Amino acid sequence: MGSFLSRREILRTTAAGFGSVALAGILGSNGVTQEKGLNPLAPKEPHFPAKAKRIIFLFLEGAFSQLDTWEYKPQLAADHGKPGPGGGTLVASKFKFQQYGETGTWVSELFPHCSKHVDKLCFVRGLHTDTPAHPQAVIQLHTGAAIASLTRPSMGSWLLYGLGTENQDLPGFITINPPPNFGGAINYGSAFLPAHFQGTKLSDRGELTNIKPSSDLRLQRKQLDFIQTLNGNLKNAHGKPDELEGIIQSFELAFKMQSKVPEILDFSSESQETLDAYGIQEGPAGSFARQCLMARKLSEAGVRFVEVCDPGWDHHNNLNQGLINRTRSVDQPIAALLSDLEKRGMLEDTLVLFGSEFGRLPQAQGPDGRDHNITGYPMWLAGAGVKPGFSYGSTDEYGRVAVEGRMHTNDLHATLLALMGIDHESLTYNYAGRDFRLTDVAGRVVREIFA
Repeated sequence: MGSFLSRREILRTTAAGFGSVALAGILGSNGVTQEKGLNPLAPKEPHFPAKAKRIIFLFLEGAFSQLDTWEYKPQLAADHGKPGPGGGTLVASKFKFQQYGETGTWVSELFPHCSKHVDKLCFVRGLHTDTPAHPQAVIQLHTGAAIASLTRPSMGSWLLYGLGTENQDLPGFITINPPPNFGGAINYGSAFLPAHFQGTKLSDRGELTNIKPSSDLRLQRKQLDFIQTLNGNLKNAHGKPDELEGIIQSFELAFKMQSKVPEILDFSSESQETLDAYGIQEGPAGSFARQCLMARKLSEAGVRFVEVCDPGWDHHNNLNQGLINRTRSVDQPIAALLSDLEKRGMLEDTLVLFGSEFGRLPQAQGPDGRDHNITGYPMWLAGAGVKPGFSYGSTDEYGRVAVEGRMHTNDLHATLLALMGIDHESLTYNYAGRDFRLTDVAGRVVREIFA
């Protein structure tokens, strides 16, 4: 035991010298080591031919109001002020809707830039989930399980576990500006999967909080080689910690990342036209624009799963001005991202997912707000593998309940995995005496949206 503790102490005290990736999470995981000599992050063959190689998830934390943005409900406008089904007073949107594109898709005036791309979008309009509480719903969207005490791996970790990563100098799963309140690190953690499958956190300025660049890479390499020699000896010892392989992999990856990540996220290599298209600017107002451009650059470099997050969509009050402010921040960058991916030929193998943990009700909440809706709400996808200009499912005349093409969160996860070439029932990990998977014991692949 004394020998093990001394090595662990060396790992902790030396980590600052070469930047461990989420070291605390690695030392605290319950992961199982990979087979000796295998690189657990090496690219793996999918179960069947994949339609998409990577995913960019645009997550609006707090649940945007679909009835004021993407869901046009003329009956809601006609019945404004009347009692609604289940109680409450129906309230119409104050924003104008208009049809766009060859598909004639209805979009509100809040998304003037994205509305130009509706013929690329594939809407799933019959989503539903299990809980109206933000923390549990956010965790369920990210991990498939709504109970925080039963922590499960995030969907990015499952993808990395199933497919590996294309660029061995970068993490395969990066989360930018992740949700700080609703589940925190659970939403990008690996839970009981080996720790090297967890997500790497970036700030909205591209800063790696766990990476401390060295002024002397040769000296740093010598330090790392010494530590890895100790790690290698420990791998063959009886009673070695399960986390050891994750530590070894994270140290090597961190060494590479400290030079590669700043290089990739250097915006000076982008044209002024591209920067203007995204609306790149300093400060909080430019946060989402920076994230979207970072997502494109990271995806282009081979990162398997990139999530970007925009908080502040929980509009129980100040709905109308709140939506104006939030959509003003995200509309132009999202449209620019879709155009940029298409221009570079990346939309052919990159899947973009846009959405929240749930939606909003057609009834009023106070003078200017809407409450949570878990029974019927939309998301949209674009790019690799899905039908462009297509809608699957629908809600009732008021946008309250999914009535056709109903999709549970488990179904969404099963479908995303299938687009990446993974059979969700076969991607399992044995832990605590049973096989776990992202979709647990449920999930249906909605092939109706496949191109």
